[in-house]
Amino acid sequence: MLEPETVELSIQEFTSRGYGAAVIPRPQGRPIDVEIAHTLPGDRVLIEMRRKVRPPRKGRLLEVLRPSTDRVEPRCSHARVCGGCCWQQMDYSAQLREKEERIRRSFSVNPEPIIPCDSPFEYRNKMEFTFSENRAGTKYLGLMIAQAEPYVFNVERCHLCKPWFSSVLNGVRAWWETSGVLAYNPPRDEGTLRYLTLREGIRTGQKMAVLNVSGRAESAPSRAQLDSFVEAVQQAVLGEPISIFLRIHQANKGRPTQFFEMLLAGPDHIIEELHLDGGPLSFKISPISFFQPNTLQAEKLYNAALSYISDYPDPIVYDLYCGTGTLGMAASRKARQVIGIELSPEAVLDAQDNATRNKIDNITFYQGDVGKVLTQLQAESRPRPDIVIVDPPRAGLDPLALHHLKILQPKAILYISCNPLTQVANIGELSGYRLKSLQPVDQFPHTYHIENIAFLER
Repeated sequence: MLEPETVELSIQEFTSRGYGAAVIPRPQGRPIDVEIAHTLPGDRVLIEMRRKVRPPRKGRLLEVLRPSTDRVEPRCSHARVCGGCCWQQMDYSAQLREKEERIRRSFSVNPEPIIPCDSPFEYRNKMEFTFSENRAGTKYLGLMIAQAEPYVFNVERCHLCKPWFSSVLNGVRAWWETSGVLAYNPPRDEGTLRYLTLREGIRTGQKMAVLNVSGRAESAPSRAQLDSFVEAVQQAVLGEPISIFLRIHQANKGRPTQFFEMLLAGPDHIIEELHLDGGPLSFKISPISFFQPNTLQAEKLYNAALSYISDYPDPIVYDLYCGTGTLGMAASRKARQVIGIELSPEAVLDAQDNATRNKIDNITFYQGDVGKVLTQLQAESRPRPDIVIVDPPRAGLDPLALHHLKILQPKAILYISCNPLTQVANIGELSGYRLKSLQPVDQFPHTYHIENIAFLER
């Protein structure tokens, strides 16, 4: 068997996914592009080349021979393994500079200074941990290994969330070792346990744990197994109140995937709050609710976004891809009327419930595909919007939504995106609009992800 090839090289830049990138020259043949997780531009490193040759080649970091000036000691003991934090070994101010520069390169204009996160650790209100077993039956409950997905390693302590997350994670792993329940194997469609989802109201302290399982009847956990799971979770939070759910993931070929929830213990929801400039808003969070994963930074994001529309008196606002309606409800305080459109029926139900909870009566939610609902509203001769808010998935605006934006011709578009590459492409298709401002926000410290606000005027 050939010995793995080791190479000494200097990291030159980042890949789009936040990994270090370098080039290995070859005396004969083309140079080899290689990416190495957990390295920084300026690092001189010793790596081991992985055997898979599909480009870009991947290297495993063996040793940092000469560190970059931006390199710091990571807080987490898993930092050289985990696929979640690719930049924890990077000084936080350098992370902010890199993210701001990525926006500048994408748009070829200067953004406003990036809004930093006051607490770059323990900021996440939701984490999802994966169950996995190898052929020998060794159990893993944690996160994906960097550059080796879908392999999972055991997380002992994650510093992106509060300590109780890790206490429950370790308690559930200990329960699993003696439970007799198998991890779900996607290629074989066998087994039971898929994910452990933990959530917290950062402003309220309320807690939730969700055990996600396959929908195969023959592998359903028994009542005794579920009771012992509940006991393990409750012991891990030292008896504090916690909502505990079973979520059944039913996927059959040729049929839409379905989900079913069963309350095992505690309240049937938790509450989270956003403290915004116009006052606090309260939100009911169920197991399937979408909510911005960084509560405190979402407050900054929404305050910054809504500051752009304060110059428009009593506007009609359309909130496309509105999710559970958080941004639309915040905008309702400055608007005559808000119309929210969302594909997920469950999210629309949550949005309607949250509007009632916050006594907001000038917002209406429509469930359906954004493009199709806009077609319906135009056919009904609804008033055109003065401002359109869009916060689409990473794939960006679909062609029909772009088409209707051009027809609607609002006075302004507030485009919030977690993917600046699709954002800049969409904005390039919106002729007749001027990009007035860009405001990046660091929602996810220690990762390469960027949230970006673009404000356009007709």
